[in-house]
Amino acid sequence: MRMIKPGFNNTNKVFIKSNNLKNIIGLILTTLITGLLQAQEPSTENKYAVQRTIINAFDALSKKDSLMLKEYCATDIMLFENGATWNLDTLIKKAITLNTAPDFKRTNSFEFINTTVNKNIAWVTYNLSSDVTRDTKQSAIKWLETVVLIKEKNHWKIKVLHSTLIKRS
Repeated sequence: MRMIKPGFNNTNKVFIKSNNLKNIIGLILTTLITGLLQAQEPSTENKYAVQRTIINAFDALSKKDSLMLKEYCATDIMLFENGATWNLDTLIKKAITLNTAPDFKRTNSFEFINTTVNKNIAWVTYNLSSDVTRDTKQSAIKWLETVVLIKEKNHWKIKVLHSTLIKRS
């Protein structure tokens, strides 16, 4: 009669070797994944820069500052809002030049839903809420918007903005 010690037969030796190989592969995969995640960190910075461009453009609208607005928009920007198509001149005219209310105030808040950056192009979807005071009347407006941005000379610029009015009160 032959006695086999537990944990020490040929099958276990193969299992032990196989288990070590799995550990080595796991360690290699963990190292690669960690390296890839660290390589994606600039992408987070790019996403933040893209979102900051949008926030700054709306800040320019709030300040009625056409020069500042031009910094964040491509010269051939296309805006699609409530069935109308606008260019940069139309935006400046409607939102800044014709906005003569002395008590005008606009506060914006953003809820970014998705931000994707791929080299020199980015697209962002967000909810925009604005509290507006004009001629002593206050209103709250909510939009769902999608923006396409391009990178020009290392700066993000809004190329296309599509806006859907959700609620105005």
